[in-house]
Amino acid sequence: MEFNELKNSAIQLNNLYEKWEFKEFGRKWSTQELALGFVGDVGDLAKLVQANAGVRNIDDHKTKLEHELADCLWSIIVLAGKCDVDLESAFKKNIKELIEYMSDKLNCNQ
Repeated sequence: MEFNELKNSAIQLNNLYEKWEFKEFGRKWSTQELALGFVGDVGDLAKLVQANAGVRNIDDHKTKLEHELADCLWSIIVLAGKCDVDLESAFKKNIKELIEYMSDKLNCNQ
């Protein structure tokens, strides 16, 4: 799946969540509330990574890990959109800079 397909799917799901939030709470979640939800997901992810490493017992951890990683990716895509961040460009730029930085570090240490 291309990044734009991921982004469009994430936005589609977020639109459904916002309709539900209006129905249940009379308003949609703020970006701060979305970020707090993401933090909770990251906590769940950390426990599942531990289970995957064999240092925590969680039934069906691999399936749950896949689900939580996808939840975290969804949160990042939605938060980027709501904060007007071009995530694809930012990711490419950041990775390029980090590759150059680490390559330079490795070349200096040889």
